[in-house]
Amino acid sequence: MKTKFIVVLFLTFSAIGFSQKQALKEASKALKSGDMAAASEALKSAEGQLEIADDKMKAQYYFLQGQVLSSSADSSIDKIEGAAAAYNKTIEIEKATGGSKYAAGASQKLQLLRQALVENAIKDQNSENYKGASEKLYLGYKTNKIDTVYLYYAAGNAINGKDYDTALKYYEELKDLGYSGVTTEYIATNKTTSEVEPFDSKQTRDLSVKSGTYIKPETRQSESRKGEIAKNIALIYMNQGKDEEAMKALEDARKESPEDSALMQAQADMFYKQGNIAKYKEIMEQIVANDPENPDLLYNLGVSASRLGDNDQALSYYKKALELKPDYASAQINIAALILGNEKAVVDEMNTLGTSSKDYKRYDELKLKRDAIYKEAIPYLEGALKSDPDNVEAVRTLMNIFYQLDDPKADAMKNKLKALEGGN
Repeated sequence: MKTKFIVVLFLTFSAIGFSQKQALKEASKALKSGDMAAASEALKSAEGQLEIADDKMKAQYYFLQGQVLSSSADSSIDKIEGAAAAYNKTIEIEKATGGSKYAAGASQKLQLLRQALVENAIKDQNSENYKGASEKLYLGYKTNKIDTVYLYYAAGNAINGKDYDTALKYYEELKDLGYSGVTTEYIATNKTTSEVEPFDSKQTRDLSVKSGTYIKPETRQSESRKGEIAKNIALIYMNQGKDEEAMKALEDARKESPEDSALMQAQADMFYKQGNIAKYKEIMEQIVANDPENPDLLYNLGVSASRLGDNDQALSYYKKALELKPDYASAQINIAALILGNEKAVVDEMNTLGTSSKDYKRYDELKLKRDAIYKEAIPYLEGALKSDPDNVEAVRTLMNIFYQLDDPKADAMKNKLKALEGGN
């Protein structure tokens, strides 16, 4: 009885193997004829017996499955992912068993699939379908995790699509992987334009130099993206109101790129948001020391100094910003505001005076002092209007000053203000 049982069992397995072999044969034939529905049905017949199939049949099954799924994938992320997984499974099985019948074809088809995926992602990105681009690029990364650059671009598209949770997930993954994005660049100088240009390979660069159109071949490393990734992680946390996590991310980022002005600015902004203006000012001073010719940095430093109550220092920064950028309207407005801030003490004293001859004399002195303040502020307000002619507050302030000074330009400012406010 025991012997008969073994024979029956053997015969059962043989029958299953034969049935599966037929199903795979039918699927392959249907694929060649372009009948995807028939191929799909044949694979379904083979699927139930897959666990007990040998490795050769499994490799063939997944190779055929990949072709069926990819043929009808279109823009379906799930089908593309399924096809990629099937091809990778084929490669994995034959690598483990030493087979080679289907792996080469699977690798080629996987590469074509990934290429189409990235091309479609670029189309999505160009049409501002950032969600679609991000999904496709992330899948491109998942199908071959060596290509971490796809994960980096997937995160960037998630940011553009304002999907900050997804972007954070991708950036955190990049950070955990230690991704830097540093690549070797092959460059040479164009003899005609004198511009330094990159090449896609050393061979192409060398051939261009050999042709005589380029000179000075060099090899350089691109900048690391670690600081940028850490900064984006911090900015997302800031956007989400998670200040503690944001500050920690910024600290990590500064360790990677201690002199990165964008990171320093982000950290300064974080302190500003928390109300720590002294720390904000300290970092901004470091930034300006690193980039003393940047008017925007000087302007921001002026704002922080003003908030700290150091108006003299603020005025100094604004004027330095104007030296670098003479038409800097915001700096001119803020300078005028600081100058006019001195008016209050003068007016308050004027309002306390009586009717004695001594008081009248003091009133006249104070009026001259007030008029001098107005006259000092006028050039900055007028300068601001040259680059920002529709600045309502600047127009209103000038109108009031001109009326106080009995200047005929007051009426012109009044008419301009009416026009800006719709005639009201």
